[in-house]
Amino acid sequence: MDNVWIRCYGELNDLLPAGQRQRAVAQPLFLTRSVKDAIEALGVPHTEVDLILVNGEPVDLDHPLRSGDRVSVYPPFTSLDLGDLPRLQPPPLPEARFVLDTHLGRLAAYLRMLGFDALYQNDYRDEVLADISRREDRILLTRDRGLLKRSKVRRGYLIRSNAPQDQAVEVLRRYRLSGAVAPLTRCLHCNGRLRPVDKAEVADRLPPRTREFYHEFATCSSCGRVYWPGSHYRRMRGLIEETLAQSGE
Repeated sequence: MDNVWIRCYGELNDLLPAGQRQRAVAQPLFLTRSVKDAIEALGVPHTEVDLILVNGEPVDLDHPLRSGDRVSVYPPFTSLDLGDLPRLQPPPLPEARFVLDTHLGRLAAYLRMLGFDALYQNDYRDEVLADISRREDRILLTRDRGLLKRSKVRRGYLIRSNAPQDQAVEVLRRYRLSGAVAPLTRCLHCNGRLRPVDKAEVADRLPPRTREFYHEFATCSSCGRVYWPGSHYRRMRGLIEETLAQSGE
């Protein structure tokens, strides 16, 4: 049988079964039409890959494979200058923007709490998510490898962790975003931006004790929801500090 040999490096090994990590894996050539097919057949979405070498030469995702080819696959590099080697990942966005699949609602809330533009609805279908990601140039966050294998998805990341706070730490590390955090500037419910308002503007919408004891308020520019620095505010501040500390950025 004609085979190609594929080895994944760095964090890409997290996506492979234990027996395929840190070693070259044989892939039957008849199963693949391109290097993209071969890599994704192993379970590694193309959105996780930044550099591919075939027999030591850099190639793009559409490169056709031949029997005996040896393929080296690398994740995005954050601290190593690749010089003139062609990068497969698109250049970083001026401002990180996300769209999340239906299973990541709590991660969406964390990202909004940190000040990031994070689109989320619990009824988004996979095709809609892929379309939004492509059309609006958003990073697609998901735990569904199949969704990231869609050719139209250019920017995406496969979430590894189960806990929402750990997921947020992952995203901050992956995109080096700790310096871009703008805490509590977005609505946790609709993703709109918050703006400060005078107490008089929202007084008729406040519970009596809130109206009596609080004097700083903000409203969502999209849905109009009112926010103030109550006990929920202090809890969120604590979560933000923990998340940034864990990100190590």
